[in-house]
Amino acid sequence: MTPSERIITLGRESSRDLTEFTPSGLVHTVYNPLEYASAPWEEYIRRYGNTKKRVVFMGMNPGPWGMAQTGIPFGEVAVVTDWLHIAEHVGRPAVMHPKRPVQGLACKRSEVSGRRLWGLFQDRFGTAEVFFQDHMVLNYCPLVFMADSGRNITPDRLPKAERDTLFAICNRFLVGSLAALQPEIAVGVGKFATARLEEARRALGQDLPDLRVTGILHPSPASPAANRGWAEAATGQLVDAGVWSSSSTTSE
Repeated sequence: MTPSERIITLGRESSRDLTEFTPSGLVHTVYNPLEYASAPWEEYIRRYGNTKKRVVFMGMNPGPWGMAQTGIPFGEVAVVTDWLHIAEHVGRPAVMHPKRPVQGLACKRSEVSGRRLWGLFQDRFGTAEVFFQDHMVLNYCPLVFMADSGRNITPDRLPKAERDTLFAICNRFLVGSLAALQPEIAVGVGKFATARLEEARRALGQDLPDLRVTGILHPSPASPAANRGWAEAATGQLVDAGVWSSSSTTSE
């Protein structure tokens, strides 16, 4: 089984297992892009995740204007269509929040985190083909959680019992994806993702004994630090960790 076949299988299993996950309390609506946006997600994995990678970037979960719209991690619409060249059909969730409609590739809202992350990769590597020779980008959790107001609720804010159930499913996807891609370095985008990667590294044990885990500042506009030159800060972190060289050439 190729890496992409393995990751697609893991994604389908996660999506199936999460069907009955129904958080209570603050969560009003849940989106699962692996269901209604499976076509672009699987095309992304099939096209760009079919070989082993030196570096895997891991995010937390979809944003309402990113992967929730496109099925692609950090899925800024313009990046998905113009740089990744993915245009597969996006369906609609069974229940849609009126303040967070899913419009697919017709969505006009910008996913700032995705624009920043993919913009950094574009600036450094030029083309998607060059970037994906050695890199891959995934998300830990495929679900979007929204409050009644439409506010995004991140997985770490769920009650502990719900987190435990959710993380058990997401951990299987993460560990299996890393085993399929065999990276030398896993990069958490933000502290949450970095912590999940550290746990996965321990779980992998001798399967990936030399895997290194590091992290970068999350590009969210909610972070004051990210709004003060995020690309420069993230690049510095990646260079200091030995993920990238100090050269700004389009190959590593």
